[in-house]
Amino acid sequence: MKRFLAVAITVAIAASLMSTPVLAKGDNPANNRSGGVGNSNNAFLYLYEKDPATWNISWGDDMAWGKMKFNLEGQTFDFLFNGHGLQASTNYSLIYYPEPQTTWPWPVNVLATGMSNDEGDIHLDGSVELNQDLDNDKIWLVLDGDIVDDALSGWNPSEYLFEHNLISYDDTDVDSP
Repeated sequence: MKRFLAVAITVAIAASLMSTPVLAKGDNPANNRSGGVGNSNNAFLYLYEKDPATWNISWGDDMAWGKMKFNLEGQTFDFLFNGHGLQASTNYSLIYYPEPQTTWPWPVNVLATGMSNDEGDIHLDGSVELNQDLDNDKIWLVLDGDIVDDALSGWNPSEYLFEHNLISYDDTDVDSP
């Protein structure tokens, strides 16, 4: 009986460990982590819905947010982005927003475009030849209709996701100044 009880407890503990989700430090949307992971070439960036009046993150159960995995260096900027809590069935563009902006409409580089599903989730990925390094720059998810001729010509910030941290990327086949 003791052996049966020991086996049952072991099985129960193993089953509970296998069914319990293990979250890495960067998987919590409240965590603002970006940058490299150990010695790898991968980094993560969180994008959040922000209050346009204060630019503070709009924390809450219905907050829209996203997570982008990207390479820190390479011949192409490779990325994977997943967004949540967005408007359902809406076209979005993931953009690189170069600073400083001195003209309107603001020139941007569109990294990817896609439509959110019925639940307000979106998945975008790509491999883009930027032909330049990024040095503390911005990545935003914006309404696709606000992009005209590679420029942000509409302004609906309550519908966008903004970077929590700036990103850097080394384009290894472009000479840096």
